[in-house]
Amino acid sequence: MKIYIETDMEGISGISDKSMIERNDRYALERLMTDTNAAIRGAFDGGADEVIVEDGHGGGNNFIKEMLDSRAVQVTHEPVYDCDACFMVGVHAKSGTEHAFYDHTQSSVSWHDYYINGRACGEMAQLGAFSGAFGIPIVMVSGDFAACAEAREFFGNIKTACVKYGIGHVKAECIPDDEAERLIYEAARSAVSITKEVQPFRVVLPAEIKVEFNRTDYCDAYMERGRKDIERLDGRTVRRIQNTIEKYSDILM
Repeated sequence: MKIYIETDMEGISGISDKSMIERNDRYALERLMTDTNAAIRGAFDGGADEVIVEDGHGGGNNFIKEMLDSRAVQVTHEPVYDCDACFMVGVHAKSGTEHAFYDHTQSSVSWHDYYINGRACGEMAQLGAFSGAFGIPIVMVSGDFAACAEAREFFGNIKTACVKYGIGHVKAECIPDDEAERLIYEAARSAVSITKEVQPFRVVLPAEIKVEFNRTDYCDAYMERGRKDIERLDGRTVRRIQNTIEKYSDILM
């Protein structure tokens, strides 16, 4: 049993203010490691033989490496192909979600909405679509209440750990750190046992990938890249048709 864990920062326990992420707050990074290690311990105690983990926030470089559970292997590529299931730790809700902490999809500055086959999706659905193309389900998610609800909406009856509640876009009310750690551990431990029950999130192909930007100049800049597979639909919206999902970039714009 091989488990892949992808992490983000916005849904990590104890992070209650957007500025804690933007300034790489030491406490926030320590909470990232605590949440990640709780999921790793839960995975092994639940029966996993191998756990690999990727630092998925802002291109990486957020892990305090000496704090990472030594049984897990950190990777920096696309390792999902040969895993049995995926966990997501510290994730956030998609752009436009009410009562969600730091809701956004991909870029909190330039992207307004992202769609797969006409359905508004977020970063959880992106990983779900990629792993689902290889028959691998998302079985565990931790984050704020809105993120956990979104995970169940997209992936079904999976295990979730709600570690805080969004109060507007930049503030959150966090549960106690030790309780958050316990919830993540329990969700991860029990998630291993449902890997055969949860259906992978499969995208119907060929898929329409569409992005609506926040402003026309962001769309202008994107079109200046000169990609031949991109069609501009209006002042702020572009789309392309994706025939296969073989690498992670296939479900991005």
